[in-house]
Amino acid sequence: MKPIIIVRNLSHFYGKRLLRKQVLFDINLTIKQTEIVILTGPSGSGKTTLLSLVGGLLSVQEGSLITLGKEMNGASEQQRVRVRRQMGYIFQGHNLLPFMTARQNVQMSLELHENISDYQAKIKSEAILKVVGLGDRVNYYPQNLSGGQKQRVAIARALVSCPALILADEPTAALDSKTGREVIEIMRRLAKEEAATILMVTHDNRILDVADRIFRMEDGRLLKEDVKITHI
Repeated sequence: MKPIIIVRNLSHFYGKRLLRKQVLFDINLTIKQTEIVILTGPSGSGKTTLLSLVGGLLSVQEGSLITLGKEMNGASEQQRVRVRRQMGYIFQGHNLLPFMTARQNVQMSLELHENISDYQAKIKSEAILKVVGLGDRVNYYPQNLSGGQKQRVAIARALVSCPALILADEPTAALDSKTGREVIEIMRRLAKEEAATILMVTHDNRILDVADRIFRMEDGRLLKEDVKITHI
């Protein structure tokens, strides 16, 4: 399988001059197509910063980071936007717009793709919501959905455009164990069906078995240990 993410000697800093603080130190990592890779480690260890750099949400300062074949060091905002359009994002807070229905929230993700008509976007959005078990909730607003249902909408929004890469930041943090497991299994199944790659940040030890590989981060460093997981 071809590499989807290639990170070489990546370092990152926050702040300027006397307030400048290094938060990532010489990160090296390669992730191939269809892999599910999990980043673990304590809060403040740099996991979300690394995820944000991979996703083009932050500019690369030092080192090389190639995402989906594009070198992100030196990439313009417009170039990073083009790369981001090939990704799906799933975050802890689900970030649904309260004044939009489940379908409308999902459909927003397709509005970035000019080759998809409004009618096609509507059909695709309803279809993916059915796949994640919300076929009877397409016209519900977030306030009328449970935490698990909101996160399923977030997953549908991330996957509706069949992205090559899915980035997930603590997707089960606000969910109970049963709902969290269901959400992760949906992610894994849909990603494998679409030959997508998943890079996930989590503290949830209950879902580590879904990973092909696990890396631990501490104090801005990616530890050498690479734990191979046997799926249950």
